[in-house]
Amino acid sequence: MKKMTSILPGLLLCIFVAVAGKILGQFFPSLGSGLFAILIGMAIGNISIGSNAKLKAGIKFSESNLLYYSIILLGATLTFHSIFEIGMSGLSYILIQMAGTIAFVIWLGKRLQFEQDFRLLMASGNAVCGSSAIAATAPALKANVSDMAVSITVVNLLGTVLMILLPGITSALFHNDVLQSSALIGGTLQSVGQVVASGSIVGEAVKDQAAVFKISRIIFLAVVVFILQRAKNANQEERPVKEKFNFKSIVPWYVAGFLLLCTINSIFRFPEFVTHPIKEVGNYLEIIALAGIGMSVKFKELTKHGWKISAYAGGVGLFQIALALLLIYVLI
Repeated sequence: MKKMTSILPGLLLCIFVAVAGKILGQFFPSLGSGLFAILIGMAIGNISIGSNAKLKAGIKFSESNLLYYSIILLGATLTFHSIFEIGMSGLSYILIQMAGTIAFVIWLGKRLQFEQDFRLLMASGNAVCGSSAIAATAPALKANVSDMAVSITVVNLLGTVLMILLPGITSALFHNDVLQSSALIGGTLQSVGQVVASGSIVGEAVKDQAAVFKISRIIFLAVVVFILQRAKNANQEERPVKEKFNFKSIVPWYVAGFLLLCTINSIFRFPEFVTHPIKEVGNYLEIIALAGIGMSVKFKELTKHGWKISAYAGGVGLFQIALALLLIYVLI
């Protein structure tokens, strides 16, 4: 009871911010509720009320525990069947696009002298599914909240720009061919909402097919978290001489939960009346968590790198489009 009392004030504030973000997200769906929750959280976190010690426990609970639960629930809304729907050529396209994006984002970030955790979070968010991927990767890397919030903000803004740009590219190069247009939009954009919005501009058929490409990327979330976690550990200078085998050190518990629910749903296919509320609850938990993350960040974290952030995002976006176009012409 004492612990709940300490958590409640900060949790209620995060819920309030999440509701505000959700309302704004309905007016500006292309930006998404999560981005608004982070930005409102940052605004509150940088005024006196955000520094109140009584709020810290609830904010910490929101940005960590609720985040883990949202990732687990995401697994109940996905199935591995999406991989079979896009075929071997589509699967090859997705895997090469994701691997190339991860490698390039890490390389460019290193050239621009960003810290390792920030580079890895940017790689995860751009390669897989934006905020959700960053949220799943950050605890595995033990990344700080500032890197997490900044990377989510940058990835969401980049996705918004690409969401508007890609339909023009599909029209000019593919004449809105369903498969090729869907591959570009679903294989490149950062969030599911952006994929749906961008695909809708081209047409209903492209929207539906692009969502399949996008879901196929999300299926590999656990693999990406594992790879990036191993990459960070491999680069650490100080490692224990002898480490006992620990399943949690290989697969974080929330990623294991994500995989378990995804596997069960792939075998038994949860009915719509089960998956819909799970998806809604998971979405709200993620937005509340993002509100808490925003409140833990100071504005100076967003501005300290200046032009380099813009160069980083722009370079990543151009690379993703160029690689996707090349692979589409070769494989699809």
